[in-house]
Amino acid sequence: MKSIAISGSLRKNVGKRDAKELRYAGKVPAVLYGGEKQYHFAVSATDLKPAIYTPDVHFIDLEIEGKKFEAVVQDAQFHPLTDQVRHVDFLELNDKKEVALEIPIKLTGTSPGVKMGGKLVQKLRKLRVKALPKDLPQYIEVSLESLEVGKSVRVGEIQLENARVLNNADDTIVSVIMSRALRQAEQEAAKADKKK
Repeated sequence: MKSIAISGSLRKNVGKRDAKELRYAGKVPAVLYGGEKQYHFAVSATDLKPAIYTPDVHFIDLEIEGKKFEAVVQDAQFHPLTDQVRHVDFLELNDKKEVALEIPIKLTGTSPGVKMGGKLVQKLRKLRVKALPKDLPQYIEVSLESLEVGKSVRVGEIQLENARVLNNADDTIVSVIMSRALRQAEQEAAKADKKK
């Protein structure tokens, strides 16, 4: 999994006024938890961009006042109008402790159903996966090679090494449905057959 280095400075005060001043200065209030102690700190909004505005999951090499931590972004709160990051929760990683993360799905190959005129519908873009940090995949590949019209790939079909998917096994990830054009063509073909 890819890493991004971010450095932060500890916050002297943890309050709304302090948070407002930080944001005004282009910084984002953050918290690191999951380890021996919790850290309240601030990071540059610019440094956060590659970790937040991406569908990918990254390990974060976090440095706070000279101390180094390996973490992941667990949660980010955004301003409802400007979409700017208001607060970030980092989860400290431990090599021996499993962690659950949303991992993006990557569709591969071409569906024969789509070639026939079917329509591809992706219901899930990420799966919640639990594993030790070293076993977390960068993304989950879902092959479309065998996807005919009317067929789908469900969560239960995904097999991961040393990791488990926490989503409901019956949930559909991607399916190929009959498009309007294909349905029309089939109906017209059926009508033509009846006339013969």
